[in-house]
Amino acid sequence: MNTSRTPQSPADELLRDELAELLPPPPVPDLGPEREHALRYAVLRDALDGRPSTRPRAPRTVPRFTWIAAPAAACALVAGVVVLAPPEGPARPSGRVPAAQPSAADAGRVLSRAALAAAASPAPDARPQDFVYVRSLVAYAGRGAGGGAATLPPARQREVWLSADGSRPGLLREGGAADTVLSPRLPVYELDHRGAGPRPSALEAAPPSVTNPTHAYVATLPTDPEALLRLIREETRGEGSDADQRAFRAIGTLLAETWAPPKVTAALYEAAARIPGVAVLPSAKDAAGREGVAVARTADGEQTQWIFDRATSAFLGERTVLTETTAAGGKGTVLGVSAVLAKAAVARTGDLPGAPRS
Repeated sequence: MNTSRTPQSPADELLRDELAELLPPPPVPDLGPEREHALRYAVLRDALDGRPSTRPRAPRTVPRFTWIAAPAAACALVAGVVVLAPPEGPARPSGRVPAAQPSAADAGRVLSRAALAAAASPAPDARPQDFVYVRSLVAYAGRGAGGGAATLPPARQREVWLSADGSRPGLLREGGAADTVLSPRLPVYELDHRGAGPRPSALEAAPPSVTNPTHAYVATLPTDPEALLRLIREETRGEGSDADQRAFRAIGTLLAETWAPPKVTAALYEAAARIPGVAVLPSAKDAAGREGVAVARTADGEQTQWIFDRATSAFLGERTVLTETTAAGGKGTVLGVSAVLAKAAVARTGDLPGAPRS
């Protein structure tokens, strides 16, 4: 058989080249789940260690992992205050939200973007003698004495001052309520002997833990996500039978009302990404009316949502929604909503951000 090729004229070669340009580029194989997880972990590890990634970028291509390009600073630091500005006045949260089907596919990416942004954020400047100040908006649904469906009131301002090392009483101040002193020692009465009158005393509070955190304790949490998740599951035993939901709620509380170092915050997000059942909602609003993307988990007929700013991946707040009709309300009823507005270090309870610290 004659296998020699017939010589092509320059016109034929030009036509062939023009036709080749019209063909689509060859498909690029997608990354498998294990390879994608390995890349995400490597990029986060480099960010936490302060080392730039040495992986070359393919020229003239759109990056697959758009979360790598998240802004370096998730929040602005002005005079030691991380501020997430609310809109013009607090919004009244809706008592019902449309039913939404969460997607588990993107949960890891949303949390990884948040972790990378947190890792690049400025570190807290709270000293052991300081108080960590957190300002937020909150609203919790309540039911009347006669029962009936729960109703969500307008959001109110919440301010809390927590002793950085846990050695001094803190303060809780909420709109419409008297101030509450948060003492590290619990008042009790003791009887020295049979027939004796009660003697005022105090019971030392439990040591710091995930469920009883201080700023100093949170700063010592593991920065390895696997180790951190094991610790959270262990320290939340006895707070429900669903270990995964216990961990998810505990992490949400740490994000909302503590001021953790960047590496710890990043590890909290990466730990949450390892909890089964965590999914993404495309849209949700916090108590201040700020719209963002939410990471959610459902258990016992309730869905806990963490809301993130789309542009900065900053944590905005939480929301709890009924996923099935109960005595408290119909499916979609909002049971609680919050919005984190500011975190700062101050010298005394009652001080506001910007006050001099001596």
